[in-house]
Amino acid sequence: MIKNKNKFIKTTVWLVVFSMIVPFFSGCSERSSNKYKIDLEIWGVFDDNSDFGEIVNAYREANPFINKIVYKKFPVDSYKSEIIDALASGNGPDIFLVNNAWMPYYEDKVAPAPNYILNEQSFRKNFVDVVADDFIGKSGEIYGAPLSVDSLALYYNKDLLNASGITSPPATWSELLDDSKKITKVNEFGDITHSGIALGTAYNINRSTDIIDLLMFQQGAQMPTKNEIRFKPDYNIGESVLAFYTQFARSSSPAYSWNKQMHYSIDAFYEGDLAMMINYSWHIKTIQNKNAKLNFAIAPIPQISKENPVNYANYWSFVVNKNKKIKQLNEKRPINNEVRIGEAWQFLKFLTFKNDGSFLTMNMKSKKVKKYPVSIDPADVYLKRTGKPAARRDLVEKQKTDPILGAFAYGNLIAKTWYKKDSNLIETIWAEIIDGINNGNITPSQAFQLVISRINQVNK
Repeated sequence: MIKNKNKFIKTTVWLVVFSMIVPFFSGCSERSSNKYKIDLEIWGVFDDNSDFGEIVNAYREANPFINKIVYKKFPVDSYKSEIIDALASGNGPDIFLVNNAWMPYYEDKVAPAPNYILNEQSFRKNFVDVVADDFIGKSGEIYGAPLSVDSLALYYNKDLLNASGITSPPATWSELLDDSKKITKVNEFGDITHSGIALGTAYNINRSTDIIDLLMFQQGAQMPTKNEIRFKPDYNIGESVLAFYTQFARSSSPAYSWNKQMHYSIDAFYEGDLAMMINYSWHIKTIQNKNAKLNFAIAPIPQISKENPVNYANYWSFVVNKNKKIKQLNEKRPINNEVRIGEAWQFLKFLTFKNDGSFLTMNMKSKKVKKYPVSIDPADVYLKRTGKPAARRDLVEKQKTDPILGAFAYGNLIAKTWYKKDSNLIETIWAEIIDGINNGNITPSQAFQLVISRINQVNK
């Protein structure tokens, strides 16, 4: 009896011990299966590897699931075709840059941010309004995250304005018109020797079609959106914008300051023959490199109304590839597409959002998070290295007083864009219409009716 009792006790003890051991080993197995390493590949234009070096090193300290992050820079002229081909083959990058105007084309090819990483409320709070307009989908999906936004500003040659007795750059279009008249000089042969402003033509003015878009917004035109893709503006606004813009290239007009024979606008500006041009921040270095002695400054874009200021944006944002053949670093711990997308978006959150000195890193398999210390603000580091205007609201506030970037930072707060299914084709439409008016082949009224018809064919 005693012997049987001892046997029963031993059996009970072993059962208790076994019941404790099995969950322990089972837990270890689960934790082991959640371990992984992943590589991220990023494609872009303009920026160099060195612009991201410090940021990538900091991120690898904050995310133990990252093996390496590789950045590849492409020439801007071939970049779009490289991306399209790579996505079609399934061998594209994890993260890549797109121009904001390209999003209608890429929306079905990129993965929105998982809601456990980013939500609409935090996105709108972090970025200037135009980013939300461009990269938040109809149902609140977040499709992209930029480091920089660029908007139009007025470049002006201080020496040419001073010589004409102009003490400050124009703040309105009527002031710009008056100032341009004072500066523009035409010789006895009818040649413009000094131009007040580069406006009026299509092909020898950098981003001429963006200036048209700007004027349309400032006049109050209702431009196409995600929810209403057809172009239904007021005909009077369209005719007025085209007439105003092209008057600068009409030799019989009092506003005459430019023509199709002039040097390209950027060249004319750094050569010192052009007093004012409208452009983005990315040409600051172009001008400084071409003519380091040019005495120029940058002012906010002129407005029709100072009470309701509007600007126009043209910028690039990071997006995440929806489908990619995943390189497995450990076949025993495979990574699926959900993990890859999550890790790509986790990096973009680290890169573009403000941190408080720490970062909550999520394991994309278990969804558990752990806090890691972070000693840098990645977006701030990037902007200081590249000299670009900010996309993030708090950094825009810091840049508003910068003598070079201030005009662009302020412009980003009031910038708008519109929905274009094929931005290149729409730019071609605007340019051909402007050129037609310049050549006397069509009136501004006729031209705008044609614009509406052709753009609605693109956006249908």
